Amino acid sequence: MKRAEQEELRTEYRREDLGKGVRGKYLEAYLASTKEEAVSGFDINRFRNGKSKNFRYSRQLSRQQDDGIDTSCIKKAITGSLDRINRGIKSFVIYGEPQSGKTEMMIALTAKLLDESNKVIVVLLNDNVELLKQNLRRFQESGLDPCPKSFEDVINPTVAIGNNEWVVFCKKNSKNLASLIEKLRSIRAKVVLDDEADYASPNSKVNRKEVSKINAHIRKLLGDDGVYIGVTATPARLDVNNTFENANDQWVHFPVHAQYTGQDVFFPLDLKGPLKYQLNLLPDSGDNPKFLRHALFNFVAAVAHLNTHNTDAKPQEKNYCMLIHTSGKKDDHNEDYKIVTKVIEALKDGSHRSHALYLKTIWETAKSRYGDSVADKIVRYVVDNISRNVVKVLNSSPGNKSVDNDSATNPKAPFTIAIGGNIVSRGVTFNNLLSMFFTRDVRHKIQQDTYIQRARMFGARNEYVENFELSIPETLFLDWHRCFVFHKLALESIKRGKIVPVWLEDVRVSAVSPSSIDKTTVRMDSGEMSFSMFDYSQAVLEPLVESAYNRQRVNLKVLRELQAKFGKECLPDYLLNFIENTMPRGNESIAVHKSQFIDEEKYSTADIPNIARARGFIGKNELETKRFPDAMHHFKIIYNPAGKGRIFYRYVGSIRFLKNLREYRDEP
Repeated sequence: MKRAEQEELRTEYRREDLGKGVRGKYLEAYLASTKEEAVSGFDINRFRNGKSKNFRYSRQLSRQQDDGIDTSCIKKAITGSLDRINRGIKSFVIYGEPQSGKTEMMIALTAKLLDESNKVIVVLLNDNVELLKQNLRRFQESGLDPCPKSFEDVINPTVAIGNNEWVVFCKKNSKNLASLIEKLRSIRAKVVLDDEADYASPNSKVNRKEVSKINAHIRKLLGDDGVYIGVTATPARLDVNNTFENANDQWVHFPVHAQYTGQDVFFPLDLKGPLKYQLNLLPDSGDNPKFLRHALFNFVAAVAHLNTHNTDAKPQEKNYCMLIHTSGKKDDHNEDYKIVTKVIEALKDGSHRSHALYLKTIWETAKSRYGDSVADKIVRYVVDNISRNVVKVLNSSPGNKSVDNDSATNPKAPFTIAIGGNIVSRGVTFNNLLSMFFTRDVRHKIQQDTYIQRARMFGARNEYVENFELSIPETLFLDWHRCFVFHKLALESIKRGKIVPVWLEDVRVSAVSPSSIDKTTVRMDSGEMSFSMFDYSQAVLEPLVESAYNRQRVNLKVLRELQAKFGKECLPDYLLNFIENTMPRGNESIAVHKSQFIDEEKYSTADIPNIARARGFIGKNELETKRFPDAMHHFKIIYNPAGKGRIFYRYVGSIRFLKNLREYRDEP
């Protein structure tokens, strides 16, 4: 209807001389005309509120399922995280295994946070351009709404933050963080997702009554009402550092998916049984190029085997990667590059003096590993395809943006070799990684969080794990294994919920950098430990203790019974798990000593009511080394006149237990 006709109807129904029935007809016609305009004409009210976007989380889960990702693990972590946030917890950690899919979990978590009306999500990453590009690209390709932006795209003066939703990526770099803080200064209640949270974010000056720059910037970014969620595979430093006062009894576990291969495969607690992958132990000293050459031959043979050993009529060829993870020195990377390129040139050039020798070595490897019948087929594939190779040196020039790291992390050729040091130790995902040549200095103590992050062979490797090869010096492998055993035992102490973690270290493996440990709240037990008191009953306990003392019972079972009677506060799981996995002499490794009564007359220096003594209760004489010559785990119950008892434990060795005793709990 034309505007003039509509105005005529409007005028007519307002005439005072019209009868009621006629006026009603004109009014009905006028209202009908306005409805018609609402349908056919522009009305800003139809668009002002926009479409509800609380479907973003479900859309991400659907995408991940279409991509073959197991979303059950993701949903568990996100459900746990939302539970903490809804209960008012402002700072906590999500922990999971290296390369277990944390990035996809973070994408889904971001979608859920946006659905829950959080306007600004800041994703922090290590100060590395390639890592930022890799993670930002994955977030953007997920179809997340709003599209994630680099901080560089946000701090531009022409960009107005307003009341819109933002997902901003920023490196943990002082200058970048300062610019972002200024840009977001008027925004309240931001959520900070800190990827690789234990790196750079903790206060490295915690014991000097100072604050490191990155820690101070993140704290300022959070403000008084922000939510901090640290995401990492190695959370120990966040705990013992008290980073952003995270609630260490409220951490969220991100479980692994079914196709994941991690420490249980590469570093099983029991090394006596057969391994599921190829372990090539190298000498502890010497860097003879022949070791790298042979590892390269084995990789080439494995690629050829996987790309020819297929029963399908049309086998699907895949590209695989070998990671040469040596020192952090650029000169060493260049030497590794020369060795690799010389081997490849020899394999390509039939007239090269080493051509026949190298092919023979590959043939012998193929025959030994895959059988005589396929050795020729494997070598033929190598000869026909060795020119399809990519060799990349990563992080040799930090400022060189022309280096294409993606061609190494997402292999574009059957034979892809990546060479690097420290940059590949954290956050970088290598798809289809088939071989890792890992050599570092074995003379010095290793740090758990650093070496756990260096396990780049972890990930979705189930499809070809039996063909995976790890080449590593023997001493370093054993240290690395012990590092993961300690890590596993520590995480077991918190997976059962609301249990403060306890971290283990020894003379070869440190839990974290000593400068990161807040010495005002963290207790380090070396030697003797004690736990919560309980009501002591001689009639109940002594028959059990006597049976263990006289070797009539399996001592570990006795300890489990004691735990069942008095609770895990009196004898914690993490300790029994540690003992169960460190019993080189079986039952003889554990000594349960006779219980000891104490009073002021016999123990004048002891705190009798609290059953405590500065010098401890299990001294050298109390170890009874003649009776228990092979024992390394010693237990003794001490009880007082008030009928209270306490279990004391002493380890004969170099293990230390680190536990944060702060009273703070980030709960409403």
